[in-house]
Amino acid sequence: QVQLMESGGGSVQAGGSLRLSCAASGNSYGTFAMAWFRQGAGKEREGVAVIYTSSGNAVYADSVKGRFTISQDSPQNKLFLQMNSLAPEDTAMYYCAAALYDDGGHWWDDNEYHFWGQGTQVTVSS
Repeated sequence: QVQLMESGGGSVQAGGSLRLSCAASGNSYGTFAMAWFRQGAGKEREGVAVIYTSSGNAVYADSVKGRFTISQDSPQNKLFLQMNSLAPEDTAMYYCAAALYDDGGHWWDDNEYHFWGQGTQVTVSS
């Protein structure tokens, strides 16, 4: 079992920044990948960014590329999402997710992830 807990959400004006954190515990074997997803009101959950644990390589959704940065602190079992130039369309509940192994699917497919946090709300006002 892996427990994930997000923090760092809040309300910010357009153009502002927030840094989300995700603390992972309960897994001694490591993960294949960690990702951030988000779900806005009335919308489907979408992948925001993924980082492959061993290599540190990251991939981003087109909608956040150049504005968001995903990073990890492996010794501390923490995942981060630095969000800059926030816009109202970024308003959503943001979730941290962990994939223990590669199922062979797309990173943005939430079925690829085995554990999820409870989410942290990000609200961006214009």
